[in-house]
Amino acid sequence: MKKIILITILTLSAAITNAQTKVYKGTSTFTRDVICNLNNNKVYKKTSIFSSNVICNVSGKRVYKGTSTFSRDVLYNISDGKVYKGTSSFSRDIVMTIKDSKIYKGTSSFSRDVIATIKSGKVYTGNSSFTSDI
Repeated sequence: MKKIILITILTLSAAITNAQTKVYKGTSTFTRDVICNLNNNKVYKKTSIFSSNVICNVSGKRVYKGTSTFSRDVLYNISDGKVYKGTSSFSRDIVMTIKDSKIYKGTSSFSRDVIATIKSGKVYTGNSSFTSDI
């Protein structure tokens, strides 16, 4: 679940600004299938808008735990297409690499290491672009 949320945040970080964006499971548009929603740089559980249900928030190139903005609560640091654990910038702490609409494991850029493909506002599993893999 954490990986899904992280990929969602990274994919839609440009849309997080002020407009509410709901993230649905698969191709569904039913309210019961909302995984999370993004609003004002915050990611909320399901359809909630309560501060007690904030999973994480995005400020600049950092993803923070809950509503915090303290450096000790940095979950991920994003720099030059690389996603690092916490505030790290060491290559050994790279969780994933984003390049050419693909999200790769760690520092890899091999097709076998594609975690997700981003296309037309949708996130597909691996290298897929099939509707069943959204």
